[in-house]
Amino acid sequence: MLRATLFLALLVLALQEKHPIGYDDTPMLPGGNWHVHDGKRPAPPVVTPGPPVSSPAPSDAIVLFDGKDASRWRGADGKEAGWKVVDGCLEIAAGKGDIETKEEFGDCQLHLEWCEPTPPHSESQGRGNSGVFFMGRYELQVLDSFENPTYPDGQCAALYGQVPPLVNACRKPGEWQTYDVVFTAPRFEGEMLASPASMTVFHNGVLVHDHDPILGATVHRALATYSPHGPAAPLRLQDHGDPVRYRNVWIRRLEPRGNR
Repeated sequence: MLRATLFLALLVLALQEKHPIGYDDTPMLPGGNWHVHDGKRPAPPVVTPGPPVSSPAPSDAIVLFDGKDASRWRGADGKEAGWKVVDGCLEIAAGKGDIETKEEFGDCQLHLEWCEPTPPHSESQGRGNSGVFFMGRYELQVLDSFENPTYPDGQCAALYGQVPPLVNACRKPGEWQTYDVVFTAPRFEGEMLASPASMTVFHNGVLVHDHDPILGATVHRALATYSPHGPAAPLRLQDHGDPVRYRNVWIRRLEPRGNR
């Protein structure tokens, strides 16, 4: 584990000499230590996860993809979903655009599995890029971050542009990976934010976010902010041009504690 972390640190230094990673002309994140997408921010340590585990949907879950069709999805433009069902997987069809669920969700538990293309192509943000957008706004990054340095708040399992994961628990490209997420939607009182959204995330069974607050809707090279919106919205999967595959996607609506 220590050897893998040292290797990644040396690889980052070597790549930065040739191609600078990240930005230093973006706004400062809260706390004042790092810019948005700061390439000098320390990379999370590498952790080797345990053996892959595929979790069947519980009885109260809504199965969003069962390996057969994309009938619960549509294009983010409202048209028919353009992604392909290949070998029981939902594969990004590059250039067809993002897809989103036909149903809307607020507080939820999400399980999904994905596989990065192999052999890998490109580097940094160009390698196996996709993303999971809760309420169509708040992104949990999907990226091939196995021995692939990038800016930490944009690596796999980052709350994109905001919070890096506690550790890098990526598997090799071509191996199936999992996210298990508890998402709490933001609350608004009129035009004012009453409480921010948050995520708890397990990546390949390893805790990478522990009820981390979200700064606002995901943006690139800018500081995230909130705009008032309703209590539920579609879940969105991003087409970033790479043929990432998804399978076994299910979700559970979570009732707010005050209603129990």
